[in-house]
Amino acid sequence: MQFPVVFHLGPLAVSAHVVFEMMAFFIGFRYFLFLRKRSGDTIMEENRIWIFIGATAGALLGSRLLGALESPSALWLSQNPLLFLFSSKTIVGGLLGGLAGVEGVKTFIGETRSSGDLFTFPLILGMLIGRIGCFLNGTAESVYGLPTAGWTSMDLGDGIPRHPLALYEIVFLVLLWICITTGERSGTYREGMRFKLFMTGYLGFRFLLEFLKPGESVVAGLSTIQVACLAGLIYYHRTLFSLIFSRNKLYPHAGHP
Repeated sequence: MQFPVVFHLGPLAVSAHVVFEMMAFFIGFRYFLFLRKRSGDTIMEENRIWIFIGATAGALLGSRLLGALESPSALWLSQNPLLFLFSSKTIVGGLLGGLAGVEGVKTFIGETRSSGDLFTFPLILGMLIGRIGCFLNGTAESVYGLPTAGWTSMDLGDGIPRHPLALYEIVFLVLLWICITTGERSGTYREGMRFKLFMTGYLGFRFLLEFLKPGESVVAGLSTIQVACLAGLIYYHRTLFSLIFSRNKLYPHAGHP
């Protein structure tokens, strides 16, 4: 396979990464609408719209900001910091920024119900599709790993066998989806728990995955993304405690299997 992959549509040459990124947004949103119609929504229409606006704005800002801070030296040396900021992005920043945007909007409008459960599986689906595009972009995308001689190594376009981090993430997201779904078959989660399990699972995975990725360390040998992941896990410390020490707290009735 030749990286990066480009689709040729007549005279047009379109990056596979762009195609899959657009598909991720479109299919993920359509899946959200499907789930909302099928299972209903505990949040009224007007508040859901505001929450969606807060999530979108927060994700956009958080993705760009954390993406730029992923390489502090490049940001510092950039002749156009705003352009560097606009062209940078990372999923971790999008998730945490979206979370901050949602919580801010909910506080403003007085919404007290959890709003993340309906977003969980559409987010995972969108991320799965998007990561296919990242993989097809090879080393032109920042989601590639350190050189390795292991059996999973791949030449992603620079002639060096590397960890294919995008493929690792795809496998993890599929397993995370299965785990959340399997847990839900044992009983209905507490409100908001599905989204919390997704966030803690993904942030924990990304913290570990970053050790296989080239980049700058900013604090105690950790990258900016790892620091952000730790901050997110601290925010969800109660969910982590329930997962490790008291799984019955995942369900609305104490003592539930």
